[in-house]
Amino acid sequence: MGRFVYAMQVSLDLRIEQVPGDNGAGEWLRLHEKLHRECNELTRALDLLVHGRVYYEVMEEFWPHASGDPSLPDYLREYGEIWTSKPKVLVSRTRSDAGHNTRIIGGDDTIERLAGLRAETGGGIGVGGAALATQLLRAGLLDELVLFTHPSILGFGRPLFDDYDRPIDLDLIERRSFEQGVTMHHYAVLGAKEAGPC
Repeated sequence: MGRFVYAMQVSLDLRIEQVPGDNGAGEWLRLHEKLHRECNELTRALDLLVHGRVYYEVMEEFWPHASGDPSLPDYLREYGEIWTSKPKVLVSRTRSDAGHNTRIIGGDDTIERLAGLRAETGGGIGVGGAALATQLLRAGLLDELVLFTHPSILGFGRPLFDDYDRPIDLDLIERRSFEQGVTMHHYAVLGAKEAGPC
């Protein structure tokens, strides 16, 4: 059985954007080479990426072109290659086509299809987008969180999960420190469902 893994850059108060449209580029983020290389390896180790539409469209706007851009540092070009070549599933009711090794699912049976995908995948499945992560959490399908916590308290902005008001019990798998006060905490989500018949 695969594992849905939601990895995200967050503030200390678990915000992922301070204002709409930050798309991972807020001034509060302390992104640097060592941290980005860690994210490259995390993504490389995944079997599959599953993205919500908004998240996917942010990614497809930049990363497919990054690998061939000599003005970018090598670790950004490397991530562009990883993202573009990695098998992906786009969860969308409005998109009918997508490139970059991507297939689309959407409709009333989306959660059931994602549960089936989890059951038939052998390794990690990266989750992109707070709305999608929230749907998986509600369905008991979210298995792991990887939070890169930046030493900032935003006080407002988009949270890690959308409109989720129940306790989440976690088990710490790994903790690491990076430059500029960034820490990584890797958690198992306790109570995630085992794969069953699809």
